[in-house]
Amino acid sequence: MDKILKSGKWLYAYSFSFYVFLHLALADVGVDRYVPKYLPFPYFINYLTGICIFAFIVSVTIGKYDKLASILLAVYLLLVAVMIHLPYSKDPMEMLNVFRVVNMIGGAFMYAVGFAKDKRLVG
Repeated sequence: MDKILKSGKWLYAYSFSFYVFLHLALADVGVDRYVPKYLPFPYFINYLTGICIFAFIVSVTIGKYDKLASILLAVYLLLVAVMIHLPYSKDPMEMLNVFRVVNMIGGAFMYAVGFAKDKRLVG
């Protein structure tokens, strides 16, 4: 049973592969729908966030800087909630996205505390 429960680490990390695919393979959809119009260089921002999410997955896989990566992922997700989903919160589906992102932030913090191999950060 313990092995099944510990698989949550991998389920959490590898579930972000879908977001990497969306950012890198379907950039036009992401830029048109999710990158705010007031930000410069929308394609650069879209690709950069996809690469950063991929870096989190790699960090978890190799066990290096995974605590830092999960904290930075949580910061990124907070920015996504505040800059992308909250401005459209009158739409009920966007409010669901806010709650989804908050859940993912909680998961990133739990990963940092419970699973991260890299103990370089204090805490």
